[in-house]
Amino acid sequence: MTEWRARSALVAVAVVADRLVGDPPDRLHPVAWFGRSMARREERAWRDDRRSGMGHLGVGLLVAIAPVVLLRTGSRRIGVVTDRVLTVAVVTMTLGGRSLDRRAAEVERALTQGRVDLARQILPALVGRDPAALDEGEIVRAVVESVAENTIDAVVAPLVWASLLGAAGAAAYRAVNTLDAMVGYRSERYRRFGWASARADDLANLVPARLGALLVALSSPRSARDLVRVVVRQASDHPSPNAGVAEAAFAAALGVRLGGTNSYGGMVEQRGVLGTGRAVEVGDIARARSLSRRVTALAATALAAPCLAGLVAGLVAERRRGARSGSPRGACR
Repeated sequence: MTEWRARSALVAVAVVADRLVGDPPDRLHPVAWFGRSMARREERAWRDDRRSGMGHLGVGLLVAIAPVVLLRTGSRRIGVVTDRVLTVAVVTMTLGGRSLDRRAAEVERALTQGRVDLARQILPALVGRDPAALDEGEIVRAVVESVAENTIDAVVAPLVWASLLGAAGAAAYRAVNTLDAMVGYRSERYRRFGWASARADDLANLVPARLGALLVALSSPRSARDLVRVVVRQASDHPSPNAGVAEAAFAAALGVRLGGTNSYGGMVEQRGVLGTGRAVEVGDIARARSLSRRVTALAATALAAPCLAGLVAGLVAERRRGARSGSPRGACR
């Protein structure tokens, strides 16, 4: 239990680091390196069958986890402080809360200035759908849906896996999620090859998506009852078992309506309606960003709470024993 409390506290520190520093440039980002290396492997290893796709997923997990395990093994020999710094650094690299917020803000600013063409240019950094034919309302919907889904993918899920399995768990999750974004499509090329990556991502997000919906409800208590109703009744209309939960929760909390027809690389996908409110407007991007930040802050607070509680309990116990110096034992070690 003490080890879990310490690990959760380090994960909470990583959330703060991500909000303060954000992602490095792509040329320096380990996740970008991973994506490029797996794209090169796909060129050589692609076969139109599930077995090849399973092998691709396995290699991706090995590529992501092995360096983390080796680095942590080395850091433990150096000392506990170095090991903890490495843990925070690795988990921070798997988070994308600040980048998500920044990209959404860029689209919001472009739309506020009436520069719809610029918003279309920025949009591919957030979503995979074709931006060319999207009007202002559809761009706003795409951004709000992306903020909802990526609050889970880029924040809640990495935190869940990091708190359970440490830096290696966060790295493994980021590998699965990245591969799903690369090959987890229902197109003719990836229907079989990307099957394993898509299913692994569904499994990895099963608990985080529902935990994220709970965090959304706690962050917007006035909408909690409607949120539960919308998630239970409408989330299953979305083709993704997890994105539907996240988007339904955000739709209810914001009092808007999401879902509709999306086009991905010429492939049209019809999604069910999520939420019972009005159509989204440009101002809802800022509200979605604010909600995402509240969810992130609440998640970080929940992770840090056991450690803080242990520290307080240790201080109280020390004072009762009359000890006026020294650190509380077993609090967050």
